[in-house]
Amino acid sequence: MSRTVNIADGMALPAIGQGTWYMGESPDLRRQEIAALQAGIECGLSVIDTAEMYADGGAERVVGEALQGRRDRVWLVSKFYPWNAGVVDAVEACERSLQRLRTDYLDLYLLHWRGNIPLEETIRAMEKLQQQGKIGRWGVSNFDTEDMQELWQAPGGTACAANQVLYHLASRGIEFELLPACQARQLPVMAYCPLAQAGRLRRDLMMHPALHEVAQQQDISVAQLMLAWVIRQPGVMAIPKAGSVTHVRENAAALTITLTDEQLMRLDSLFPPPQSKQPLDVV
Repeated sequence: MSRTVNIADGMALPAIGQGTWYMGESPDLRRQEIAALQAGIECGLSVIDTAEMYADGGAERVVGEALQGRRDRVWLVSKFYPWNAGVVDAVEACERSLQRLRTDYLDLYLLHWRGNIPLEETIRAMEKLQQQGKIGRWGVSNFDTEDMQELWQAPGGTACAANQVLYHLASRGIEFELLPACQARQLPVMAYCPLAQAGRLRRDLMMHPALHEVAQQQDISVAQLMLAWVIRQPGVMAIPKAGSVTHVRENAAALTITLTDEQLMRLDSLFPPPQSKQPLDVV
């Protein structure tokens, strides 16, 4: 059975979506990136996450092209810079994103990280965008527990529909405090970089002998193992980037993988859960 995550109003979304960080940076890869996103939609990965920051709007343009004729099949997410979190700037930033995405609304609009603009003003901006029909829901990204508590206490703050944070097998800090706090409020957590940030850490994980051993038990790849591990948590959605059709199909297949208790214990022994509060990991 494919895993899902309930968003506001009880809507069930697939627990794996499509990330777009680093898309739109190379014209030579544009057609391949568009094909990957469209293949993901065909595989049921209906959540696509992007941001005005990614390739300075280039990723949104790639998504916009991929969405032609498919917009009604996608739950579209974008993010705005913290310096665009005021009432006027947020509306203008949203309009620019919509133009690049070639659509007239976003399903979810996220504050990319916290800045100096008061949360109350950002909430008012999101409410204005909702009233204008430009966004369905709003949320935040890179908010730690204290930030979420402050947000929830602000007027209108409980309408926050998601928190997007770094979370993967080698970065489990949110499990101690932030994730339980979000789960208690039934607030979905979107895990970015669920396969670890590209670089040495990801290479080390993909080559880890013990991870290969566990993956072989399930006849899956290490990447699928890591995705299945992330979405084992209730209310957690993974949004990996897939730059090829083959990769996105592999990601989609992870929706139906269930790890055994023994396998989860083995992974806990390799990458222990946190025993105390840790600073929020960000990249």
